[in-house]
Amino acid sequence: MSAPTHLPSRFPDINACITNSSDGYQARPPRLDGITLSSHYQPIFSLSHRRPVGHEALMRPRNRANEPISPLQVLQSVSQDFEQLLELDRLCRALHLANFAGQRQRPGQAPGWLFLNMNAEVFLQGRARGEQSFLLDACQRAGVAPQRLVIEVLEDAVQDVSQLQNAVDYFRDMGCLIALDDFGAGHSNFDRVWRLKPEIVKLDRSLIVSAAADSKLRRFMAQMVQLLHEAGAMVLVEGIETPQEAYIALEGDVDFVQGYYFGRPNAERVSHNAGETIIDKLWSDFDHRWRDEKAGYQEAVAPYINAIGYASVLLSAERSLEEACASFLDLPQADFCYVLDAAGQQIGTNLYAQVHPACDIRFAPLADAQSARWARRPYFRRALENFGKVQVTRPYLSVASAQLCVTLSASFKVKGETRVICGDIIWNF
Repeated sequence: MSAPTHLPSRFPDINACITNSSDGYQARPPRLDGITLSSHYQPIFSLSHRRPVGHEALMRPRNRANEPISPLQVLQSVSQDFEQLLELDRLCRALHLANFAGQRQRPGQAPGWLFLNMNAEVFLQGRARGEQSFLLDACQRAGVAPQRLVIEVLEDAVQDVSQLQNAVDYFRDMGCLIALDDFGAGHSNFDRVWRLKPEIVKLDRSLIVSAAADSKLRRFMAQMVQLLHEAGAMVLVEGIETPQEAYIALEGDVDFVQGYYFGRPNAERVSHNAGETIIDKLWSDFDHRWRDEKAGYQEAVAPYINAIGYASVLLSAERSLEEACASFLDLPQADFCYVLDAAGQQIGTNLYAQVHPACDIRFAPLADAQSARWARRPYFRRALENFGKVQVTRPYLSVASAQLCVTLSASFKVKGETRVICGDIIWNF
């Protein structure tokens, strides 16, 4: 192995704990009698690049009988003593760096980031405890640039956002990237993403599991990814274990994936072309399913598109709203129609289908939409931008009906005035 056995002399306790062996570097925490630590690495893949772009380092402890034990058990044994916790946290990071660097000369080995987990309290105390000096020295000795490190911290483990911001700035200043871990579990807060501006947000496995079980949550996850992208963060979904979960991640436009489906933790880093076959198959499935879903969607909305287009023609000929929208409102999922002026303000009230679901009395204040202004809505803006061509929205929650719907819209002119005819359909396809 080419990585050094020891760290700089200013950290003698760490030096004494890490030793070289035929299986790589191992460590013995001085205050955890009989425990031996080793490193495993789980690959992280970019779906777009179709290859691994990093590895997450994971602690693998064994007891005196050389039997594997839970990392959680080791962490809990020092959780009440910050000095021991700091010592263990540092020891793990130094060990992972040594083992990571020890593999760097092997042919075909994948380059990329090293994701290092840090205890939240150790992360917060980093400036006071000189963690920048420790990590920079460890990186220098291992021959790993600090810019290749991604420091992971649990998103909801810290209550004081200002203190968290200070710690993020401290570690980012040394060149590291910051990843918020387990986002979506517990009380996740988008405000923290906007304030901290992490380079990577790791979505908790519970989100992908829920999305695989519920199509509505599947759409929500995709919207969450879009929002995180707009906040300037790349998105990683962890804990992917099935082809369906992998497909949802790809469909949701996530950047990176991690989980047993793509690769299990191992003492060796994966090769540069690892995962290529499984990712190519995933892309192929995506292409086929996207075409099938698009064809099914177009088939489902085609009658409604034709009916709204026909309604715009009749309205431009000064026919009544009732006559113009009759064919649309006769369709099985049609809910109601309405007309907007050039400023997006509704003219008159909603015209409902005869077979109309009973209104939820709790949302009665929303029932009367006369003179409401819908100028912000994409269906209005797109109708004006694509004059005379029917537009169709993605499914969304209607404030007018308080249920999931799709709106079709088309602009037209009557007596020289621009108008937009809109039709909502109840979306349960």
